[in-house]
Amino acid sequence: MLGTDFTTGSPDWLDLGSPDTGAAAVFYGRVFGWDFVSAGPEAGGYGFFQQEGRTVAALGPLTEEGAESAWTVYFETPDAEVTARAAEQAGGRVRMAPMDVMDAGRMAALTDPGGAEFAVWEPHAVKGLERTSAENTLLWAELHVADPERVLGFYRELFGWRWLEMEAPGMTYRVVSTAVGDQQDASFGGVAPLQPGADRARWIPYFATEDADVIAASVQESGGSVLMPPADVPDVGRIAWLADPFGAPFAVLKPAPRA
Repeated sequence: MLGTDFTTGSPDWLDLGSPDTGAAAVFYGRVFGWDFVSAGPEAGGYGFFQQEGRTVAALGPLTEEGAESAWTVYFETPDAEVTARAAEQAGGRVRMAPMDVMDAGRMAALTDPGGAEFAVWEPHAVKGLERTSAENTLLWAELHVADPERVLGFYRELFGWRWLEMEAPGMTYRVVSTAVGDQQDASFGGVAPLQPGADRARWIPYFATEDADVIAASVQESGGSVLMPPADVPDVGRIAWLADPFGAPFAVLKPAPRA
C-alpha cells in the first residue's frame, strides 16, 4: 500500500497540468471534495489540492509546448541530476533538465523508452504528498506501455524496482515494488500492456474511493467523461477510468476486502 514514508522509487508527488486551472480546481473539488490552495504569486499559478489541510496532489498551468492536460506521477530520487543522466543512458529522454523548485526540492521531467512521461522529485523542504491511500487520495500508480519488460528494465536501472507477474484476463500484469522492504508491503503500482486502441503509453493515477459508481456519476455531472464504466475486477475491487473536462485521464478504485 502506498504510504508517505517515501524511499527511492516511491511515488512521492502527483500534479495535474491543465489549460484552465480555475475550472480544474472546481471540477476536482466537486468530485473529490478537495480544496485548492495557491502556492503564492511567485509560483506561477501552481498550488496544492488538499484534504483536511493535507496535500494530496497539486495543480498548475501547462508549461511544455504542445502539452496536453495530464496527471504526472513523480518518483523519489536522492539526486535528480544522477537520475536524469541514468534515464538518458538507459534509453529515456529528459524533457526538462533538473531544476530547483524554490527551497521545496529539485525536479526533472523525463520520458521512458516506451513514451510514458513521468518526473522525479529530490525532496528538500517538501518531502512529498501528505496523505495517500485514504478515501479520495492517491492509492496506486499504473503504467500502460507497449513493451512492459523493456520499460521495466529501464525503471530498474533508475530505481531498483522489483515486480511480480500476475496472470489476468488476456494479459500479464506486473505488480511493482520499491527496492527495499517486504515486496508486497512495498508495492505501489503496476504495469499493463498497452491495450488495442490506446493512443499512447502513460502513467495513470488511481484514487481510492468508497463508491466508484458515485464518483463516475459525479464526473459526468461536473463536465468530465467516463472512459471505462465502473466494473468489478476479481480480487482487486471496483474500478472506473475517467477523464476531467480537459481530457486528463485518471482512475478510481474501491479495493476489494482483504481476506
